[in-house]
Amino acid sequence: MSSEHVDFVKTTPSSSDLHDPKDIVQLESGDSVSAEVRHQEKGIMRKVDRRLLPLCGALYAVSLVDRLNLPNARLAGMDEALGMSIGNRYSVVTMVFFIGYIVFDFPAGFVMRKTGAATFLGVIGFCWGILTIAMGFCKTWGALLACRVIFGALEGGLFPGIIFLLSCWYIRHEVQVRFSSFYGAGMLVSGLSNLLAYGLSKADGLGGLGGWSWIFIFEGIATCVIAVFVLVMLLDFPDKGARKRILGLKPFITPDEATVILNRIERDRGDSTPEKFSLIAVLGHMKDWKIWECFVLLLCNNTVAYSFAYFLPLILHGGMGFSILKTYILIFPPYVLAAIWMFVAAYIGDRFMIRGAIIVVNAVFTIVGVVMMGYADTSAVRYAGVFLSLPPYNASIPAIFSYQHNNIVGQSKRAIGAAVMIAGGGIGGIIASNAFQQKDAPGYRPGLNTVIAVQALTIVIVCKNFWVFGRANRRADRREIVIEGKEGFRYTL
Repeated sequence: MSSEHVDFVKTTPSSSDLHDPKDIVQLESGDSVSAEVRHQEKGIMRKVDRRLLPLCGALYAVSLVDRLNLPNARLAGMDEALGMSIGNRYSVVTMVFFIGYIVFDFPAGFVMRKTGAATFLGVIGFCWGILTIAMGFCKTWGALLACRVIFGALEGGLFPGIIFLLSCWYIRHEVQVRFSSFYGAGMLVSGLSNLLAYGLSKADGLGGLGGWSWIFIFEGIATCVIAVFVLVMLLDFPDKGARKRILGLKPFITPDEATVILNRIERDRGDSTPEKFSLIAVLGHMKDWKIWECFVLLLCNNTVAYSFAYFLPLILHGGMGFSILKTYILIFPPYVLAAIWMFVAAYIGDRFMIRGAIIVVNAVFTIVGVVMMGYADTSAVRYAGVFLSLPPYNASIPAIFSYQHNNIVGQSKRAIGAAVMIAGGGIGGIIASNAFQQKDAPGYRPGLNTVIAVQALTIVIVCKNFWVFGRANRRADRREIVIEGKEGFRYTL
C-alpha cells in the first residue's frame, strides 16, 4: 500500500466550530477506528436518517404524484375537456416533460452546492407545486403542453439533487437502503395517489371545474406545503451541516458530529472534501465510460418505469377490461409488493456488498412479467404479470444508482455521474412515450416488446461488468493497478 495512504479519526475534535473540512484529524496508516467511535457514528447517522430521509422521501413522493397524474386525470375526464385522445396528443404531453427535465438536470448538483440543499430543493419544489395547480386551470391541450415543459425543467433538479446530497452523507455500502427509503416512499405514495385521484374526481363540477382539474389543484397544494417544510428543515451537505440554517435557525448537528461524519466518508472513499467545480473537471469526469454505461442502464430501466407509470392504468382499463374504480384499486397492490421487494434487495445489496447481481435478477423477473402481460390469454394471468414485473424494475432504480455511486470517486464526479444518469432516465421516458402509441391501444404490444428489449440489454451490460470489474479488482489485489486513483479501492460487482 502507498506510504501516502492515511486512515482517519479515532476521536472527534473538541473544537466548538467546524471551520473547514481540513479540520479532519489524520492518523498513521494501520490505525483502526475504535468500537467507541463506531458506536458514536451509528448514533449520529440514526439522527441524520431521521432528518434527511423523511423529507427527501416526502418531496420525491409528491414529485412523482405530480409527474404521473396524467393517466388519472385522463380517466377522470381530461380526454373530453382537452381533446387528449386526438392523434398522439397524450404521448406528446407526456414526452415534452422530459425536454426540460433532461436539460436542467445537469446543473443541479453545482447549483445546489452554491445555494444549499434546503434552499435549492425547497424552492424548486414550491415552484413546480404552483405550476401543478396551474395545470388544473388549463383550457386547451396546448396550455397543458406548455406547463409540462416548464414543469419538467423544475423537477429536473430534484432527483440528481437528492442522490448527490445522500451520497455525500453515507458511505458506499449503506447507500442502497437509503436510496430505497426515499424512492420507496415516493413509489408507495404515487401508487396510493390513484385512489386519491379517484376520490378527487368525484368533485366534478365543484367551483365550475372538472374532477380532473381538482386532481391537479389538490396535489399541487400538497406539494407547496411539503416544499416549505423542506426549505426550513432539510439538512445541508456534511461540510455545511454545522452552520446556521435559514431564518437563523440553529444547526441540526454539532461541529464535532459533522467532523465524525466527514471522517467516516474519508475512510470509506477519500472524498469528504468537495473539489472545486470547473468545466475542465466536468469534461474530464465525462470521459469515464462507467458514467455513460450507467446512463444506458437507467435509460433502459426508466423506459420500463415510465411505460408502467403512464400506460398501466390504460392497459388495465382498456386492455384487461377492468372498470375505472377497479383500475385505481388494482394499481396499488403491486406497489406494496414493490416496496417489500425493494427493501429486501437493498438489504441484501448493502449487507453483501453486491449490486450487479440484483440488477440482473430484477431484469429477468421484469421480462417474464411483461411477457405475461402482453401475451397471456386471460386478464387474471396478465394482471399477475404486473405483480411479477413492476416490483423488480422499481427495485433496480436504487440499485443502479448505488452501482454507480460505489464505483466512482469524488463529489464533483458523482454529481456529474448522477446528472448524466438521470438524463438517461429522462430519455427512457421519451422512449416510453413514443413506444406506446394510441394506435396500439388497448394492448400496446409494440411498447411491451420495447420494454423486453431494454431489459435484455441491461442483463448483457451488467454481465459484461462482472468480468471487467472482477479482472480490475484482481489486478489491484496483485498491486498491478490502482483503481480510481485510491489505494485499497475496489469495484463493487
